Amino acid sequence: MKYKITFITFLSYISFFAQKREYLVSKIPDSLIQNANAVVRLNVTNIHIQSQRSMNIETQRIVTVFNEKGLEAVEAFEHYTKNTTVKNIEAIVYSAFGLEIKKIKRKDFIDQSAVDGGTMFSESRVIYLNYVPIEYPFTIVFNAESQTSNTAFIPSWMPLSNYAVSVEKSTLNVNFPNNLGFKKKERNFLSYKILKTADIESNLSYTISNVVAQKQEDNSQIGKVFPMLMLGLELFNLEGVDGNAKTWIDFGKWYSDKILSGTIELPEETKTKIRNLVGDEKDAIKKAKIIYNYLQQKSRYVSIQVGIGGWKPMLAKDVDRLGYGDCKALSNYAKALLEVVNVPSYNTILYGDRNQRNIENDFVSMQGNHMILAIPDGNNYVWLECTSQEDPFGYQGIFTDDRDVLIIKPEGGEIVRTKIYSEKDNTQISKGSYAISDNGSLSGTISIVSKGSQYSRKFGLEKDLTEEKEAHYKEYWNNINNLKIKKPVFSNDKENVAFTENIDISAVNYGNISLNSLIFVPNAFNKYDGVVKKIRNRKLSFEIQRGYFDDDEIKIILPQGFNIEFIPNNFEVKSKFGTYKTEIVRNENDLVYKRTLLVQKGIYTNKEYEEYRLFMEQINKNDNAKIVLNKKS
Repeated sequence: MKYKITFITFLSYISFFAQKREYLVSKIPDSLIQNANAVVRLNVTNIHIQSQRSMNIETQRIVTVFNEKGLEAVEAFEHYTKNTTVKNIEAIVYSAFGLEIKKIKRKDFIDQSAVDGGTMFSESRVIYLNYVPIEYPFTIVFNAESQTSNTAFIPSWMPLSNYAVSVEKSTLNVNFPNNLGFKKKERNFLSYKILKTADIESNLSYTISNVVAQKQEDNSQIGKVFPMLMLGLELFNLEGVDGNAKTWIDFGKWYSDKILSGTIELPEETKTKIRNLVGDEKDAIKKAKIIYNYLQQKSRYVSIQVGIGGWKPMLAKDVDRLGYGDCKALSNYAKALLEVVNVPSYNTILYGDRNQRNIENDFVSMQGNHMILAIPDGNNYVWLECTSQEDPFGYQGIFTDDRDVLIIKPEGGEIVRTKIYSEKDNTQISKGSYAISDNGSLSGTISIVSKGSQYSRKFGLEKDLTEEKEAHYKEYWNNINNLKIKKPVFSNDKENVAFTENIDISAVNYGNISLNSLIFVPNAFNKYDGVVKKIRNRKLSFEIQRGYFDDDEIKIILPQGFNIEFIPNNFEVKSKFGTYKTEIVRNENDLVYKRTLLVQKGIYTNKEYEEYRLFMEQINKNDNAKIVLNKKS
């Protein structure tokens, strides 16, 4: 019998042989597809540390993307500098059926500066893929290889990099000489099955498989729940400079001697100006205040990432001449100015972020992304944020508070903790009054004083445009419809770090009229309207990073011709998460509404989440309690 081969049959044969069956979406286990925007089919990283001044990194990453949100999981990019070369970079895109859609070569990748437009100078660049899919799902195979002389930064292994992403298999292989002091630190490993297949003098290998996608859960951070392996060398190289990270003392001394040395020279004219400015003042902290004020008026922040891997600051004399610099440059410039009047200070490295992150004190290595200045004051330190033209002297906001940092001293490095704010340090005290008219309109005044981390969130209002201020208050008082505010008056007490808002408010129809009744919520000015989501079978622990204390006392002037039909009972609730109390005091013609809320910072288990949700729900419910007035007959 003879077979007739049609054109369609011929194409089917070609498609079958062209098909990459391992990339078929149908081969992904159902458990990995559930809740996933993408699945990492395979991620292999091979790190070859050849010497103190040579490291090669090979990457293969195969990702199936189900939707637009899953595009972030592709991670098809490579960073490079003048001492790091991208030897190879390419990608191939496959359909859901394993058929090749597109082959992407190096010339098709985008090559640009690795920093945003706010950076004035930078030597760091990135090559990245900006692929726009024609259909979902698709699979992308990304391959890259780079060579660098910088062994100060060995990439960490983070097999899970985001929520809603499953991992079929991820492997890290590292080989290294046994004379460089190779070291590692495992974080958040206990909750995951990670196979360590080799761990001898010059080789290391880790593999994780079949990790289902994790739903994002409120008040949890990736860095505190997902596994991460940190890698480092005691003997490393940074942009041609050999370094030592055996201990923090060694590292700090190297940084002081090799990176910071020779950077704080100033012109004699500037030295004379600073001495005249300080005059006969003897107290070190008072001298520092004068210098900090001078720094804020003279300089401004710009991002500059050049020099030794972005770690060596601009020369102080150049900052003095130009009037700008990045965090390293401005901190170093402040140090130079302080030295003129014999005030000691130390460059301090940390992770600057609203989410608190520590320098890992038991893993000596190049860490951090920000620099501030530390001035010794007895057994403590005064911290200066030198990039800000507005911060009060010695104030630490939510970008640098309560975290382990590395102080660089000539004799070596030291890990210390920055300012720790207690709940009662982070206060918002509100006092005011408002009148309710017989048609439900509201008019009143309020004074709000914010301190601690709450100051950090408020004092920028002073510089906002009028429309920005209005938008802020309409969002803050979104419970008041038809809100109108007169021009707010602010007082920024930098000496005591307290920000005061004085505001006149009015609104029509705040109270609801129903027949002969007038109904309104007494808590007009500080109502908690957040919703803590109900999460069944929560898996992750959760954290309240900063506790706070609110204290409100508001007089409510009632309209004439009305009786009080209903008034909420005084209420109090206490829990491990804090305390909440309200009280309404009745006078002849008015009421006084009192409210306090204390929220405790802390790390709590997943099993405590529902208790926390119910605590906040009680606050929400009671903040919405209503007063009912009846018109006198």
